[in-house]
Amino acid sequence: MDYSTSLGSLTDYEKGKVIPIDDDPKNYVFSNVFEVAATSRPYERVAVAKNFEYVIEVARAEGRSDWYTAAHDEFALAMDGEVEIELFKLDAPAAFAPEGSHGARKLGGEPEGRRMGRIVLSRGHQGLLPRGAAYRFNAASPGCLMIQTVEGPETVQKWAEICQNS
Repeated sequence: MDYSTSLGSLTDYEKGKVIPIDDDPKNYVFSNVFEVAATSRPYERVAVAKNFEYVIEVARAEGRSDWYTAAHDEFALAMDGEVEIELFKLDAPAAFAPEGSHGARKLGGEPEGRRMGRIVLSRGHQGLLPRGAAYRFNAASPGCLMIQTVEGPETVQKWAEICQNS
């Protein structure tokens, strides 16, 4: 049997399914990042993978997001579209994300600090979201982001809605 891998997009993806070789499909879950992004609100950060406290979140990139920060590094990967990330070095990062806190947190306003620059991600490009920095996303047209982070207050759990397990 021949297998081929194809990368979908927000507007063109196949749902896919779990095909266990010698096991019960109830032991597995499967979700499609493009389907999750297509059915989510802009910048809603939906967990699609979890390993202890670490999560992979998927977000629909559309328009401009709120400002976020975290007490640890995060990574954003553009799965579809083009997304700009604006970065600011916060004057008082612990006021928004105390040392030892987990996950991304919204700032609730404009960041106070100095502009660090910007990153433009196209499909397949990854950018570092450094700890102690504020960041926001901007996408002129809808796209899909995967964010590697730690589960926190912005992580949305939709396991029953997004996972196919049979």
